[in-house]
Amino acid sequence: MKKKNELVEVAIPTADGEFVARYSESGLCGLRFPGGRNASRPENGAGVSGQIRKWHERTVEGLSNALEGRDPKNLPPIDLSAGTEFQRRVWETMRTIACGRTLTYGEIAKRIGKPKAVRAVGGACGANPVPVFVPCHRVLAANQRLGGFSGGLDWKRRLLERESIKVLL
Repeated sequence: MKKKNELVEVAIPTADGEFVARYSESGLCGLRFPGGRNASRPENGAGVSGQIRKWHERTVEGLSNALEGRDPKNLPPIDLSAGTEFQRRVWETMRTIACGRTLTYGEIAKRIGKPKAVRAVGGACGANPVPVFVPCHRVLAANQRLGGFSGGLDWKRRLLERESIKVLL
């Protein structure tokens, strides 16, 4: 039996490589790109609870849609409780960015009522534990420039291109 608050990691094989989903008792709390840092040996899903298995099926479907440039839809609960209040506000704002659209770090700062917190917004984007579903790849620097990305700029470019978003390098 797993201890309360124990995290479960389950692999998601895709044509783009193996992602790893992390679940808490409250929902999906992490998503790691193929070859990502902090690599560990995830479970294959066989020994996880029925609830996590259901969430994982929704995660796999959502990731498949996202990797094809479509809205992920029908995601499991997203657990963002590990972030600070400021980070959670940024992450919730990013979740409102529609597929195929972008906002700048400055626009997000304004939307959360902290117009001078542009760098802090960038830091929150970099700390996003659930990239793709909390779509930090849709957040750009000023003048529609790429900016940074926790999964690497190649992944950011790839995700944006799949959503038919053109950016300046």
